[in-house]
Amino acid sequence: MILSTDDLLALRTTLALAALTTLVLLVLGTPLAWWLARTRSRLAVVIEAVVALPLVLPPTVLGFYMLVLLGPHGPVGGTLESLGLHHLAFTFTGLVLASTLYSLPFMVQPLRDAFAAVGTRMTEAAATLRARPLDCFFSVVVPLSRRGFLTAITLSFAHTVGEFGVVLMVGGNIPGETRVLSIAIYDHAEAMNYSAAHVLAGGLLVASFLMLIALHALNRRHMAAHP
Repeated sequence: MILSTDDLLALRTTLALAALTTLVLLVLGTPLAWWLARTRSRLAVVIEAVVALPLVLPPTVLGFYMLVLLGPHGPVGGTLESLGLHHLAFTFTGLVLASTLYSLPFMVQPLRDAFAAVGTRMTEAAATLRARPLDCFFSVVVPLSRRGFLTAITLSFAHTVGEFGVVLMVGGNIPGETRVLSIAIYDHAEAMNYSAAHVLAGGLLVASFLMLIALHALNRRHMAAHP
């Protein structure tokens, strides 16, 4: 079955959302994960709880509060409106912000565990050779944590692709702007167009399964090479 124009637009929006969200998470989540792995602050417990909150909070609850925050009467959306700009509710930018928060634990937790496994021995050795902290991080920590980065990137991307509740609450269902594959599947199922829903749902199922197989295969290869 050939995908309709609306479904192709939903596919493009989904891939763009997942890619951009993963990139934002990589930039923001890496320093946060590094801090959580190294700090002894009591505040770390609170930050870890906030990061993990999307794992247990219903997506519609998180989506509702993001909608309030980004809408015309919310702190963020209202400020933008007062500056003569448009609020972020029901926009692609708003979707990226909401998706970043929703997928945050899938980026931060694998990176935090990977950084913690590196320990301080290698970084201290690099410091004795007068390596700057940033050089030490990119030349020592990142190579030793590549499994964690691969896991975090794969899970963040796949999790964003499968979003529904948060996306629907914050972005609505605007073709070419905020309509993603999960919403398209729901629309087809609601219209009892099961053949179209099967194509999209089956495609997501196969793609997610293949990503996980590739991830586990690479992890097993790494474990065999570094017993």
